[in-house]
Amino acid sequence: PANLAELTRRALLQSFAPASVVTDAMGNILFVHGDTSRFLHPAQGRATLNVVDMALEGLQAGLRAALHGAAEKGAVTSGRQLPARIDGDFQQISLSVRPLTGTGSSRALLLVSFAEVPPTTASAAANAELDQASPETRRVEELERDLAQTWENLQATIERQQISNEELMSANEELQSTNEELQSTVEELETTKEELQSINEELVTVNSELQANIAHLGLAQNDLKDLLDNISGIIFLDGQLRIRRFTREALDLYHLQDSDFGRPLADIKSTIDGHELLVDAQAVLDSRQSVEQEVRSVSGRSYQVRLQPYRTLDGDSDGVVMTFTDISARIEAGSQTLAARQLFESIVDTLREPLLVLDGELTVVAASASFYKRFQVTKEGTVGRRLYDLGNGQWNIPALRELLGSILPWQRTVEGFAVDLALPGAGSGKMLLNARRIEGGTALILLAMEEVASA
Repeated sequence: PANLAELTRRALLQSFAPASVVTDAMGNILFVHGDTSRFLHPAQGRATLNVVDMALEGLQAGLRAALHGAAEKGAVTSGRQLPARIDGDFQQISLSVRPLTGTGSSRALLLVSFAEVPPTTASAAANAELDQASPETRRVEELERDLAQTWENLQATIERQQISNEELMSANEELQSTNEELQSTVEELETTKEELQSINEELVTVNSELQANIAHLGLAQNDLKDLLDNISGIIFLDGQLRIRRFTREALDLYHLQDSDFGRPLADIKSTIDGHELLVDAQAVLDSRQSVEQEVRSVSGRSYQVRLQPYRTLDGDSDGVVMTFTDISARIEAGSQTLAARQLFESIVDTLREPLLVLDGELTVVAASASFYKRFQVTKEGTVGRRLYDLGNGQWNIPALRELLGSILPWQRTVEGFAVDLALPGAGSGKMLLNARRIEGGTALILLAMEEVASA
C-alpha cells in the first residue's frame, strides 16, 4: 500500500503538476520538475543556471519582480499572466512564485512554476484577426504590448530601487552606529590600556616589595636557624604533640632525625632517665600553664626542662615548646660550693678565738663555736643578722663603726684594734680586733677578736 501511494503521488505530479524549478533567493536553479524547455532556454555567453537569464523574452522582467518580492517580503505570486513568444506566436504564460517553508535549510528557497494559458475564443479570434491584419498593424500591436510590459517592468524596477535605497539607508545607519560603537570601543580600549599600564606599574612595585620581603624573610630565617642552632635544646610540638622543629642540642635527649618532622614525639626514643615528659606536655597543652622539671639523662648529665604553650601571633595556644638547659656544670658548682662552705664552717668552728664572717652589708654569714660560747648567743640568733643588732647591741659602738666604715675599706688588714665591749658575765672588757677584707666574687670580712685580760 505504501508503494502504491507513492506511485500514485508520482503519477499525479507528472500529470497535473506544472513545470517548476526550485531556486535560491538570487534565482539560481537548484532543482527542476517537469518539462521546462518551453519556458526556459540556455542564454548565450557564459553558462548560467539563473532562471531569469534562461526565461523566455517577455517573462524576465515579471519573473525578476516576483522573485524579489518572494525573497524579500515572502510575497506569493500566483497565476500572473505574462505574454511570451512561443514557436513564433504570442501566448499567455501563467507564472507562480512562492517561498518554500519547512525545508530545514538556512537559506531561502523559492518555487517557480510555469504553465501555458489555453487561448479563449475571443483571444483566438483576436489572434486570427491579428494574423489577417497588415504587418504594420501587427507591429503596432506588438509594440503596444511591449510598451505595456516595459512600463510594468519599469514600475517593478522602481519599486525594487526604492526598496534597495531604503535598505542602503538602513545599512548606512547601521554602519554609522557600528562606527560610533567602534569609536567608543576604541576609547574604552585606550582607557583599559592606561589602566593596565597603571596596574602593571603597581604590580612591578608590589613585585619589588615582595622580592625585598622575600630577601628579608630569608635573612630572618637564616638568623632564626643560627639562633636555634646556638641556644639550648628546643623541640616545637603541634597540638597533637607532633614534631614541628628541633635544634641540634635536643639530639642529646631524643634520637631525632630530619625525617622525623610531623612524627609524634611518643614514637621517638628518649635518653631521659626515669621521667616521661609526654605526660607533662599533655598537661601544658590542656592547662596552657608552663611546667618546669629537672631531669637526668642516661649519660648522667642534668637538664632543666621547661614546657610552655606555643603561642601564635593572635594569642592562641597551638602546641608546646620544650626547652632543655644543661645545668650539670651549675649543679657541680653548687655541690663544690656547698662542700667548700662546709669545710669553711668546719675550720671556723675549730678556732679558739671568737670569729665572725661578715658580708659587704655587715650581715653575719658565719660565726665560730667559740663566739657563740663566749657571747652566750645561738647560731639562729646570729647568722643572717647585722652585726650592730647582735645581742643587746653591744657591738653598736663608735669605735667599731669607725673600723668597719672608715678604716677597713682603705686597708685590707687591720690588726690589734682595741675596743671596749660589754661582755656577758664580765661586765665591760677590752678586746683586740683583727679584721681582714677578702676580695672576690662576694666581698667578705673576717673579724677575729681576742680578749685582753684586765691588770
